[in-house]
Amino acid sequence: MFKKILIAEDHESINFSVQKTLEELNIPNVDYVYYCDDALAKVKKAIRENEPYDLLITDLYYEEDHHPQNIKDGKELIQEIRKDQPSLKAIVFSAEHKSGIIDSLFTEYKINGYVRKARNDSKELKKAIASVYVNENYLSLDLKQEVKKLNSYEFSPYDITLVSLLSQGVLQKNIPVYLQNNNIKPNSLSSIEKKLNTIKEELQVSSNEQLVAFCKDLGII
Repeated sequence: MFKKILIAEDHESINFSVQKTLEELNIPNVDYVYYCDDALAKVKKAIRENEPYDLLITDLYYEEDHHPQNIKDGKELIQEIRKDQPSLKAIVFSAEHKSGIIDSLFTEYKINGYVRKARNDSKELKKAIASVYVNENYLSLDLKQEVKKLNSYEFSPYDITLVSLLSQGVLQKNIPVYLQNNNIKPNSLSSIEKKLNTIKEELQVSSNEQLVAFCKDLGII
C-alpha cells in the first residue's frame, strides 16, 4: 500500500474525513493542506529531501479567501506538481458530477482515479486508493456508465457550436446566419437540421431543449 500521501482539500471537515479514511487504511505518512500553493510547496520539499509522495488526493474546486493563491484549482495543481514529479499518482475527490468534466480529467490531466463526494464516499475512496496502487484507474460504476453515455457519440467542434448556439437562445432557423458570418461550413439550414437530428437520434433525445439540457449535464457546453 502507499506509504506517503498528500491531501489537498480546502474544507476542514472533509479534509479531516479523508485523513480518517487513510488512518483506517494504516497509511503511515499522511500530510494535509488547505491550499494548492501549499500542496505544491510540500511536494517540492519532499522531492528535495528524497522522500517524495506516492499519491496526491485533491479537491477539484477551491474557494477563494483572504489568502491569495497562484494555483486556483485541482487541475492546475496536478499540472504544476507533475512538472516536478511526473510519476505522482493523483485521485480527484470532488462533488463535480458532469461526465464531460470528469472524462476530461482522465483524458487531458491523466488522473488515476475520481471519487465523487456523496453517500459512501469513504468506501469509494478506499476502493480508489487500492485500485490506483495496483496501477488501475478508478471510476465508480455509476460514473463509468455516464462517461460511456458521453462517449457513445463523439462531438465535433461543429456539433458543439450548434448546440452552444441553441443554448444561447439562437433559433435553429437563425443559425445559418451566424455560421455564414463566421465562415463555418456547412451552413445551410437543411444541413444544420440534418446534423442536429443525427445527434438527437444518437443520444436518444427528442427535442433541441432536451439536447441542450443533456449537453449541459455532461459538461460539453
